[in-house]
Amino acid sequence: MVHHDGTTVHWLGYATIRLAGDDVVVYCDPGRYGVLDGIEPRDGDVVCVTHDHHYDSDGIRRVARDDATVVLFEGIDTNRIDRDVERPADLPYDVVRVDAEADIAVGTPTGARDDGPRPGEVFVRTVPAYNDPDGPHTREDGSPVHPEGRGCGFHLTLPSVWGRDVTAFWPGDSDVLDGHAELDVSLFCPPIGGAFTMGREAAADLAEAVEASLVLPVHYDTFEALEADAEAFVADVAGRGVPVVLDE
Repeated sequence: MVHHDGTTVHWLGYATIRLAGDDVVVYCDPGRYGVLDGIEPRDGDVVCVTHDHHYDSDGIRRVARDDATVVLFEGIDTNRIDRDVERPADLPYDVVRVDAEADIAVGTPTGARDDGPRPGEVFVRTVPAYNDPDGPHTREDGSPVHPEGRGCGFHLTLPSVWGRDVTAFWPGDSDVLDGHAELDVSLFCPPIGGAFTMGREAAADLAEAVEASLVLPVHYDTFEALEADAEAFVADVAGRGVPVVLDE
């Protein structure tokens, strides 16, 4: 577990990220590949899911509170998922579908603030997430592993117990895209596995470009195709003067 500006962040494995701010807990892409085996925290106020590959209804049920808000990319289609999952409509939560250009407030605010999220409230902004058709992450037929329009990334603004907001960016399964570098990012959680997403070199370039206050890499070493040299990533990012940490 990592502490950042009054917020705690924990990479649980694969793409599962837990963020805890002021009276609010957020999970991104919970579940798959056993990352939640043996735990059922059920403390998530907000659960965000980027695309089909990370949609795991069992994982959502393991982390979500009874009154949670589940924010799902609108392109998630259980008919395309070759796993046993529930339809989003059958989940017992407030399910909000978003496109790749959403900007909404979710959660259960308990106080009043004029300058940012109130305790218990999260600002959820989405950005496109996909592989460049002319890039390296394509299938044998030349199609991108993650086509445009099938997923999103999440830019989350959480109230901090220290009284200042934390902006956390999880790009989702994506290459580095135009617009990423213009985001206001305090905590950057890039994928560095490289097989299906940006690799560690591109992620390091983006970490420097967004001038993140802290970088925590995720989405690597879950299985053979995602093996990455996390220590080399840390050395690269730190050498650019950007704070970076591992949560392994």
